[in-house]
Amino acid sequence: MKLATVRTASGTQAARVDGERCDILPWRDVGEVLDIAENQGKGWVELVDETDPMDSVELASIDPAPVILQPRKIVCVGLNYAKHITEMGRDLPQYPTLFAKYPEALVGATDQIVVAPESDSVDWEAELALVVGKSVRRAGTDDSESAIAGFSVLNDVTMRDWQYRSPMWLQGKTFEKTSPFGPILVSPDELPGGVRPALQISTDVNGERMQEAVTDDLVFDPPSLVAYVSTIMTLRPGDVIATGTPGGVGHARKPARYLNAGDTLVTTIEGIGQLRNPVVAEGI
Repeated sequence: MKLATVRTASGTQAARVDGERCDILPWRDVGEVLDIAENQGKGWVELVDETDPMDSVELASIDPAPVILQPRKIVCVGLNYAKHITEMGRDLPQYPTLFAKYPEALVGATDQIVVAPESDSVDWEAELALVVGKSVRRAGTDDSESAIAGFSVLNDVTMRDWQYRSPMWLQGKTFEKTSPFGPILVSPDELPGGVRPALQISTDVNGERMQEAVTDDLVFDPPSLVAYVSTIMTLRPGDVIATGTPGGVGHARKPARYLNAGDTLVTTIEGIGQLRNPVVAEGI
């Protein structure tokens, strides 16, 4: 099943995506769907299946908001594509590199990415995002797999000059209105590989391919990330884990290349969808 969060004249609504149609559901966003499903002791797919839609609209007419409007947690993973790591001459990590992003950074699948005047080193990072569907702490293999509600697309747009001001990456990773997230949440059963999906992932800037990989090259796969992060803290419905980016980021190019106002950033994961975001200077 596929869900989206869409903007309507009366506010945001969760919607079931079925072919070229969107069935509008009686909840504020996908995060609320996941919360209610857990509270009722059922899976989100079951909850949606038994709920009558409020309306039905053409998919082409929707304005997609971030799939989860206000995630309680957005945990991001660095250095997680094996081929990229070995190409750089590094050893594969023993443990995941984790950092955080905050909801203010999120924008929708077609929204503008806003470049702050304080940074001139704005970089792209295509990522497979997993969304948690039930509360788990210290999840074992079975619980970590069943806790994954589905997958979406996220671009961890990064201000490299701010990221490397110190050894801690946070300040470069969560500038407001920079990180597109969407356009839909896809349940694992609809993807090859299920909770360990094998999907083509790519980034294009102004029509030029910058990143390309397959998501089964992750050092730490989605269930292992759920298990690891849930050892630190309870994961809850609607929490997001961005699983890392492959090679091809602008900062690693010779010479380095960054996003500028007027660019268009396109992030695609097969079987899930595409983010297409114009880049603008703040205030425009």
